[in-house]
Amino acid sequence: VQLQASGGGLVQAGGSLRLSCAASGRTIRPYNMAWFRQTPGKEREFVATINKSGGPGYIDSVKGRFTISRDNAKNQVSLQMNSLKPEDTAVYYCAATTVVGSPTDPGQYWYWGQGTQVTVSS
Repeated sequence: VQLQASGGGLVQAGGSLRLSCAASGRTIRPYNMAWFRQTPGKEREFVATINKSGGPGYIDSVKGRFTISRDNAKNQVSLQMNSLKPEDTAVYYCAATTVVGSPTDPGQYWYWGQGTQVTVSS
């Protein structure tokens, strides 16, 4: 499956962005999907996941601010990000896997999008 992330940009602290991950080549129905983020010099960090049944999970720092969703009919996953903070600045990647294990481990994901830059100014 090929993944294409979009929706990043520059926003002031407190603002909102909506990231989208469009999949092609295969249906995402059997896949657990996730968003990760990465800043220069740091490891890729788990942000949110949504399993094939629609169950979400989040890193503590984004709970209550970010919402992950999936639309299997449109073959896409979204990440609504509200109340953005400067520390949310990163390149955001979407990922897909059928592995059932630790959804926060980037090593368990088979497919990755190219990343979209999110910059939050203070």
